[in-house]
Amino acid sequence: MSLIRELFNKGIIKEENIAALEFEMKKKGKKEEEFLLEKRIIKEEELFSLKSEILNIPIKAVEVDEVPLETLALIPEETAKYYQMIPLIKKDNYLEVGMTNPEDLKAQEALKFLARQNNFNYRVFLITLTTFNNLLGQYRDLKKEVGQALEELQTELETSLIGSSSQTIDEFARLAEEAPITKIVAVILRQAVDGNASDIHIEPTHDELRIRFRLLGQLHSSILLPLKIHPAVIARIKILANLRIDESRIPQDGRFSTVIGSKQIDFRVSTLPTTLGEKVAIRVLDPLIGMKSFKDLGFSGRNLRALQDAIKKPYGLILSTGPTGSGKSTTLYAILHLLNNDDVNIVSLEDPAEYFIDGVNQSQVMPSIGYDFAQGLRHVLRQDPNIIMVGEIRDNETAFLVIHAALTGHIVLSSLHTNNAIGVIPRMIDMGIEPYLIPSTLNIILAQRLVMQLCNVCKKEIIPKKETKEIIMKELATLPVEAKTEINLKEGFKIWQPTGCKKCNNTGFSGRIGIFEVLIMTPQLADIILKKQALESKVLKEAERQGMITIRQDGILKVLSGLTTIEEIIRVTKE
Repeated sequence: MSLIRELFNKGIIKEENIAALEFEMKKKGKKEEEFLLEKRIIKEEELFSLKSEILNIPIKAVEVDEVPLETLALIPEETAKYYQMIPLIKKDNYLEVGMTNPEDLKAQEALKFLARQNNFNYRVFLITLTTFNNLLGQYRDLKKEVGQALEELQTELETSLIGSSSQTIDEFARLAEEAPITKIVAVILRQAVDGNASDIHIEPTHDELRIRFRLLGQLHSSILLPLKIHPAVIARIKILANLRIDESRIPQDGRFSTVIGSKQIDFRVSTLPTTLGEKVAIRVLDPLIGMKSFKDLGFSGRNLRALQDAIKKPYGLILSTGPTGSGKSTTLYAILHLLNNDDVNIVSLEDPAEYFIDGVNQSQVMPSIGYDFAQGLRHVLRQDPNIIMVGEIRDNETAFLVIHAALTGHIVLSSLHTNNAIGVIPRMIDMGIEPYLIPSTLNIILAQRLVMQLCNVCKKEIIPKKETKEIIMKELATLPVEAKTEINLKEGFKIWQPTGCKKCNNTGFSGRIGIFEVLIMTPQLADIILKKQALESKVLKEAERQGMITIRQDGILKVLSGLTTIEEIIRVTKE
């Protein structure tokens, strides 16, 4: 069975692309399902529905909390992981087994062996890769992995000299490569990935070693470890990131990759000397996050149409703006993914490179040796690029070179730090850009923030309180006419609030989503700039004329759509 050929038969893949896809898949050593989903040729639900139709095996959707732990124990974790099959429910002496590849003969033989050994009958169902990976995470509850690692660590502490003043750097390096330190670090990394943490903070206090995870933008304490193992844990992370373990007086930066579950995850490491010892911050970089679609990011309505129109233009500047941690880089990566084709040369300058993209020439700037954005951009222009991404415009020189690149026929993506979209043009002029250059180069400005997204499983519909309703109606009153026609607001409208369930770890939220405002370069805006009248008040009037939805208004629309809460919008957009 070839899914690529089946997709060709259904008109989803062109005949001339088949050979190239099959060659790339073989080169990467990926299974068809994983490869097709990675290339975003088809959605997962559609792909597995097609597979179900081909194999004549029913597809089953299962939630994590529906599978009892005693049922999960019927197939060992390593077997489940290797053959991608997992027990679902036991009914009437039959075990329902979910498989991502039921056509795999080796997996079928393994299942038959387990059935004979454990004396059960079974029925096979097709499950998606997402369902399988979610269920696989349940094994860690069964094994109490964290508890076991900490118990082993305590035993090691009682029988070793960890933390003694006589230890050398070489001894810490040796300890860092042995259990249980390696296991402790592995548990920390896995917990972060499983919990969808964006960052890990490993920091010494006076009494203990504190591990904190950043979840949905907020830090939470997770694990407290004995302070005496601090040097060995830091040494283990430095070894993984290829940093100097004998240097603790200055900050260091590095990165490493590892497979967790079935995903290749990148970790970016930063060390910092403090008065209590070295602190480590680790950014968790899931490549799938960098491949989100515009709709997944939160673009909709006018904002989505404006962005789609902007990236179709043959040249010009696309600017993303907002404070640190507002998702600017993720938005730029999503645009890059859409523009990434074999017939264009894409070069990016980043500090640091967060997500690796096949087909994009990514270069990391190093200001410490004189290789900054400005220096890098001069060299990039000699690389015959079609599309250039500059991570951030930090100074006048970079701003000028970015404008020059857009003016000479390149698509340029970059980011800038301003509070909103209307502040970008005055900021560019302050950076020394001549006003007459801006209208002919700047295509669109995207300003954004991130808000927590409600869990679809447990969110609860409620009637808003009087004060809440007044806040919503006040924003809707100034909503552009075009946007008003796209919403169907009834008098007794409802909003949603979080409740909490196993799916979202009882937080009520699942991931984050962007709220945006999009300012388009129009003849009217160009006229304001050319007349050197680009004050924020003038730009704001033009933004209102062209129907720009403000960040707060976009947030209110997402509240009415059940994507987030009014409290989140007020928190993120307060002035």
